[in-house]
Amino acid sequence: MPEFVLRYIRVVEAINRRVGRFAMYLIFVLVGILLWSSISKTFLLPSLWTLEMAQFAMVAYYILGGPYSIQLDANVRMDLVYGSWSPRTKAWVDAFSVLFLIYFLGVLLYGGIASTTYSLEYGERSPTAWRPYLWPIKIVMCFGIVLMILQATAEFFKDICRIRGVSF
Repeated sequence: MPEFVLRYIRVVEAINRRVGRFAMYLIFVLVGILLWSSISKTFLLPSLWTLEMAQFAMVAYYILGGPYSIQLDANVRMDLVYGSWSPRTKAWVDAFSVLFLIYFLGVLLYGGIASTTYSLEYGERSPTAWRPYLWPIKIVMCFGIVLMILQATAEFFKDICRIRGVSF
C-alpha cells in the first residue's frame, strides 16, 4: 500500500481515538444531568433545561463515540455466517459494505450541513419552554458525521490491506 494511505489510516485513527476517549466521559455528564433532574423534580422546582441537555449530551456521546467504536471493531454485526468466514472473505465483504455506509453518511452530512446552515441563519430554537439554540448540537452532529466518514474510509483502506495481505 502507498505510504500516504497508511499515514491516512494512522492520522484518522489517532484523531478518532482522542475524540472517542473524550466522548466516553460524556456518559458521566449525562448521568449528572439526569441525577440533577431527579433531585430537582423531587425536592425543588423542576428544571426546564434537563431533558434537552440530556438529549444533547446523549447525541454528542453517540455521534462522537461512533467512529471510535468502528475503529475498535465494537460495532454490532449480524453474525450468522460472518464468523465462520476467513479473514480475507470478511475483508472483501466489509470493503464492499463500507461503501454503502460512506454513501449513507454522505447523504446524512449533506442534510446536516443544510440544517445547520438554516439553524445558524435564522437562529433556530427548540420549541420547548427552555428554547435553546439548536446550532451547537447540529455542528457537533456534522463534526461527528465527518469523523465517521473519515473512519469508514480508513476501514475501507484497512480492508484493502487485508485483501492484499499487507499488515499495517
